[in-house]
Amino acid sequence: MTTTDNVFKEALTLRPSEKAQLIDKLLSSLDKSDKEIDKLWANEAEDRIDAYDQGKIKAISLENVLQKYR
Repeated sequence: MTTTDNVFKEALTLRPSEKAQLIDKLLSSLDKSDKEIDKLWANEAEDRIDAYDQGKIKAISLENVLQKYR
């Protein structure tokens, strides 16, 4: 049995409120930012703003975007 299986088996013995707390902690642990990825996204955002300011790309209204998925 793997460590994951052992942890899961033990987690099943918890009260519902304890399970919820464990789930919250596990999900929160996945939300840790990656500085390199954050930097890449910041650069991408700046590039897109510059392209918009220079007229290379146009803004699309939220309504037009949502219409595509209706």
